[in-house]
Amino acid sequence: MMGTSILSIPWGIKQAGFTLGVVILIFTGLLMLYCCYIVLKSPKAISCVDTSNWEFPDVCRHYFGKFGQWSSLVFSMVSLIGAMVVYWVLMSNFLYNTGQFIYNYAHNVNVSDSEFGTNGSDKVICPYPNTDPGRNDTMNVLYLGSSGNDTSDGNSFEHYWSKTNTVPLYLITLLLPLLCFRSASFFARFTFLGTISVVYLIVLVTFKAVRLGFHLEFHWFDSTQFYVPEFRLLFPQLTGVLTLAFFIHNCIITLMKSNRHQENNVRDLSVAYLLVGMTYLYVGVLIFASFPSPPLFKDCIEPNFLDNFPTSDVMVFVARTFLLFQMITVYPLLGYLVRVQIMGQIFGNNYPSFFHVLTLNILIVGAGVLMAKFYPNIGSIIRFSGATCGLALVFVFPTLVHMISLRRQGRLSLPSALFHSFLILLGVANLIAQFFL
Repeated sequence: MMGTSILSIPWGIKQAGFTLGVVILIFTGLLMLYCCYIVLKSPKAISCVDTSNWEFPDVCRHYFGKFGQWSSLVFSMVSLIGAMVVYWVLMSNFLYNTGQFIYNYAHNVNVSDSEFGTNGSDKVICPYPNTDPGRNDTMNVLYLGSSGNDTSDGNSFEHYWSKTNTVPLYLITLLLPLLCFRSASFFARFTFLGTISVVYLIVLVTFKAVRLGFHLEFHWFDSTQFYVPEFRLLFPQLTGVLTLAFFIHNCIITLMKSNRHQENNVRDLSVAYLLVGMTYLYVGVLIFASFPSPPLFKDCIEPNFLDNFPTSDVMVFVARTFLLFQMITVYPLLGYLVRVQIMGQIFGNNYPSFFHVLTLNILIVGAGVLMAKFYPNIGSIIRFSGATCGLALVFVFPTLVHMISLRRQGRLSLPSALFHSFLILLGVANLIAQFFL
């Protein structure tokens, strides 16, 4: 469940306001857990057929016919391809900063004086200090007009090592061939790196918080020069991020089938959500609270909080390198899941031909490259893809399936119908709000 969204949690809390952000994180986690519980038990409510090998799209087909099956597949693809786009943006970011660190170290280049930020050994930077701190679109405005490097020398290192112009293209030579592998079993061996990366991020966040200390002031509705209010109207951006951050609904049935003690599924699912929610809360609160305000303002917190640390920071360099290698191994796995679901549904074969697979992979990689070049704001990409797939696979289909199942059993009460209808309205509002912020 826990993926790249952890890097955007501090930014989401900043957009919502500290107090409201913490409340929303807890509330959204509980809501996502309940909807996931509905998905998990949905096949067992169908007694007329054998559902032992069913996935949630099969449940949707049972209740809604072909429309349910295909629409659930489409929204599942939104979540997977959205995650792949975020991965490409982050891999471009991490590869760029890793290469920049190595180049600066090898050539004794000191760029700390040219970056706007704090002084001292634990430097924190504000990459875009001249933008309006009240705006939420600084990333895309600046990137659309910038190559990621300020240089006029066409032959310089910066010309060929640009975060948005060249590095996203370099990744194609490595990852496009990996996507064309017939089997993804080789990459599955490296999934343990995800756990190592999260543990290291927690250590990094804890170390930085201890060194920087807490910088908090509570202004409930009015912003100040350095602090944001506790309640902000931008809070739907956090709900969009959290919808993807807690999203595992499209594969929870498959995951739980491997549980040796099936009677403990609900307990284990609840523990998983508790641990993930506590991790998000820990990282988000510590990064927000320790962000040094003043001299920097809280609105400087980036959608990828690692961007608030300079390239020369050794601990952050290790984190970026870890995450880069992890994402290079996970990206083909995501591509494999997309290929299996799309090709299997359309052609009835997971690998119809090399040409079919190559065409699909070029489209997916092309989407990642374009976003990395023109809109590398992972916060916005995550919230839009999360709210879109969440509308169908978290709020609409699970609640409708649950209500129909209860109605057929004669157990659907008016309070239950109103509550689950309210969940659908929350999902719709969550998606619509993303377009107005």
